[in-house]
Amino acid sequence: MIPIFKPYMPENITSGIHDILYSGKLSYGVNGKEFEDKLSNYIGNNKVLTISSYNQALLIVLSTLGLKPGDEIIASPVSCLASNQPFVVKGLKVIWADIDPLLGTLSIDDVRSRITSNTKAIFHNHYCGYLGNINEMNALGKEFGIPVIDDCIEAFGSELDGKKTGNLGTDITVFSFQTVRLPNTIEGGALVFSNQKMFENAKKIRDYGIERANFRDNLNEINSKCDIKLEGYGALMGEINSFIGVKQLDCIDDLIQKQRSNSKNWTKVISKYKDIKQINIIKNTSPNNWVYGILADNKIELIKIFRNQGYYATSVHINNNIYSVFKNNTELKGVSEFMNHFVAIPCGWWFNLNEDSNA
Repeated sequence: MIPIFKPYMPENITSGIHDILYSGKLSYGVNGKEFEDKLSNYIGNNKVLTISSYNQALLIVLSTLGLKPGDEIIASPVSCLASNQPFVVKGLKVIWADIDPLLGTLSIDDVRSRITSNTKAIFHNHYCGYLGNINEMNALGKEFGIPVIDDCIEAFGSELDGKKTGNLGTDITVFSFQTVRLPNTIEGGALVFSNQKMFENAKKIRDYGIERANFRDNLNEINSKCDIKLEGYGALMGEINSFIGVKQLDCIDDLIQKQRSNSKNWTKVISKYKDIKQINIIKNTSPNNWVYGILADNKIELIKIFRNQGYYATSVHINNNIYSVFKNNTELKGVSEFMNHFVAIPCGWWFNLNEDSNA
């Protein structure tokens, strides 16, 4: 059966990994800086920080924004649990907003209706790589003076007006490089900023709040005059993960192009069906086609049909507002409608879909 996800790993990297393992230099260093530079060039934004995990990346965002227990944030329940669990760790009050059931991403009008004087941030998830209304959401954030975070856990390489996520004017963008993402560093993530001061603070927060420029004195001893003013995490990406990321970026355009080719052919295939359709794609956006998303009249039956034909169809995620840990199980009409109809089918680089497929 063709899987819905498959980890990519470039060939001929074992010698490079071997060299790092026995170099005596395993923590963030030459490869870490090179990975950040290549990400900056690819995205078109030089304010990039690689992070040891997506979870740590989100926690760094929360610390960079200065969010405290009890602060309110607006988020989508239609996302990976990994996107929302850090809010609980920080003791934040999660205000779920409804989604457009034809898109799977946040409804601008519903987000607006939930903004109060206590709202400290908006987390804009781009479900399964399909971009939401980024320009409108960013404008809404500016109108109310609220930072907007693009949660691109599944949307690296997706584009709006020819520009890639991370370079779309949003305050902060979060990426995951976990095993089934592109690129994958086995475990990891990245943060991208529009604001230089936020970038500089996050850089220190990523490294225990340390300002490395004066952390050690002329004898390379820890400098007692270097104060630690920020909370922080040990979240630097190590050299092996960074090296893998560097090598993955060499292939990233070809991999995403294969996925987009599969997507075009899926669109032709599903046009034969009367009871399914592709989820809406916002004008001038181009998803990375991590999966191919469809809306089905009979979701369970369609999952069975595709699996019987050798394609592992799935819901991917479940709406997070069902979990008691968030203390907000409010029912949202758009969320329920979307989850009742959404099905993802394989679209990845690991197979080539023929437009004449019998699916």
